[in-house]
Amino acid sequence: MMKTRWGILSTAEIGLEKVIPAIQKAINCEVIGIASRKLEKAYDTGGELNIERAYGSYESMLADKDVDIIYNPLPNHMHVPYTIKALEAGKHVLCEKPIALDTAEAVALLEETSKYPHLKVMEAFMYRFHPQWIKAKELIAGGEIGTIQTVQMFFSYYNADPQNIRNQLDIGGGALMDIGCYCVSIPRFILDAEPRRVMSLIDRDPEMRTDRLSSGLLDFGDGRSASFTCSTQSHPFQRVHIVGSNGRIELEIPVNAPAAGYSKMNVFSANCKTSFAFNNIDQYTLQAEAFAKAVVENSEVPTPLNDAVSNMMVLDALFESEAQKKWIII
Repeated sequence: MMKTRWGILSTAEIGLEKVIPAIQKAINCEVIGIASRKLEKAYDTGGELNIERAYGSYESMLADKDVDIIYNPLPNHMHVPYTIKALEAGKHVLCEKPIALDTAEAVALLEETSKYPHLKVMEAFMYRFHPQWIKAKELIAGGEIGTIQTVQMFFSYYNADPQNIRNQLDIGGGALMDIGCYCVSIPRFILDAEPRRVMSLIDRDPEMRTDRLSSGLLDFGDGRSASFTCSTQSHPFQRVHIVGSNGRIELEIPVNAPAAGYSKMNVFSANCKTSFAFNNIDQYTLQAEAFAKAVVENSEVPTPLNDAVSNMMVLDALFESEAQKKWIII
């Protein structure tokens, strides 16, 4: 099988701890380089992860003709600029979520990709590749829990460090951008639809001004809804409930399903409970393999960039609801 050659744009924590080791396990991927703004950092990190090439700038890696695919885990405000730079350099790009700082920036990226129809760009919502979500979609399509009525989600962690990029407002920090994007993406994925209107309730840190506790209500019409709460300053927890007319599905670790160990999905229907366990599955590896396959075969990526724009539109509407204190029609 043809192997795609990957370059990692920065030494971001998510890349070092999760994504790079996962890509290295993929059957059709090879990580050949890593870039940092400090060459020594790139060398040290590359040595730790057995990556052959180190670059002292992002631009020098983009100039390497041997690199096929760029993984972009830079801070949110650098997603679009460096994804465009990568396209200009002839690279495919797997970019971390959220794809942009706002809808206008996401649309600008989408328009830019039209200049490079031979190159692939995808937002890295890795959860969609995990078998638990594929199974959930299969059960829903088969009518296991009847007509879907609502999706409820909670997602939180605790991080009050003002130096952390997730807590810096001007570069896209805050709960909605960091993990609320999942809370919007998941019901859109499950319902295969877009919300017609949204409303939010947001509490901001008095000093950092980032949203630290955000709740949202999404109206999909026809009696279908989604609700969520996400927080950057609450006890760590995550859970999803998908409720239908004849049952419900509960995903115990919906987003950060462990690569080593197991995640569990419970299905309640017809007065019985069925549990599914998914063992030792790395969703980041599955994501990398799926993206690389699209590159090699020149086929559509699993999650098109239009989806990233739509997700960003909902996030923007939730912020607008905070400002106007009312429902926002999308």
